[in-house]
Amino acid sequence: MMKKKYNPIVIESISELHRMHGIAQVEHPLVSVVRFDEIFYSPTDYSDGCVLNFYVIAVKRDFNGKVRYGQNYYDFDEGVLSFIAPGQICYEEVGDRPASGFMLLFHPDFLLGHPLATEIKNYKFFSYAVNEALYLSKKEENTIYGVLENIEQEYKSNIDSFSQRVIISQIEVLLNYADRFYHRQFITRKAASNDLLVKLEELLEAHFNNNLNLALPTVKDVALKLNVSPDYLSDMLRTHTGQNTQQHIHNKLIEKAKGVLSTTNLSIAEIAYQLGFEHPQSFNKIFKRKTNLSPLEFRQSFN
Repeated sequence: MMKKKYNPIVIESISELHRMHGIAQVEHPLVSVVRFDEIFYSPTDYSDGCVLNFYVIAVKRDFNGKVRYGQNYYDFDEGVLSFIAPGQICYEEVGDRPASGFMLLFHPDFLLGHPLATEIKNYKFFSYAVNEALYLSKKEENTIYGVLENIEQEYKSNIDSFSQRVIISQIEVLLNYADRFYHRQFITRKAASNDLLVKLEELLEAHFNNNLNLALPTVKDVALKLNVSPDYLSDMLRTHTGQNTQQHIHNKLIEKAKGVLSTTNLSIAEIAYQLGFEHPQSFNKIFKRKTNLSPLEFRQSFN
């Protein structure tokens, strides 16, 4: 049986998106604020998804039908804030289209010549999965709306040499608010976070106890098994423990290595291979970085 060939719709520009959805003509070719109640129609078939070649930050409210946002933990029933980076495939399911809210659209070219063009990659929520959207309180939602209205007012005014800088500074404010609100969500959704922490510990424990001689688990592998995106997992862990997923994996690795070093006569190379390292030197390097002792020095401290 042949696999279905997917052909996502590719939308190259903000102007093209406006035309496809019956939105008024753009007032700036590289940045636009769109209200969901201004969208009059959509292409008939989004089943294969679409690829947008610009950034989208959307505040969505008043959904109808089944909504696929969230992980069954809903802190607020107001706005949902989501992020799409250029080149990502996104889908629209029944109920995904909100009745109200805003979208901020901005093309990467708008950021050229400004530090944000490279710094935007540091905002990891652009790579979160759709089910890891940010749930806003009413106060947070109003804050986001205020920033979006500032951006809209700026590009609808007379464009001058300051316009780009002013709008980009507002985009940075919006991104920093999102960082703050995600930090809040990681804390307020404590049940979800604790459940994820427990599952991570169980997964790593099982790997190092039962899967010796296999390759070390990667952050991507771990996130996939936990059904979350790698950046979401690392950001959640960093909020609660101060360490990212890679550091958690290494901590569990060192914990296991200490046990083997102190209770067996296996050589350092044998232990390294058993723990999943291709080269013993890599094991030595990580162990010393974490403990300030080489594996051999650690073993000798028990004699």
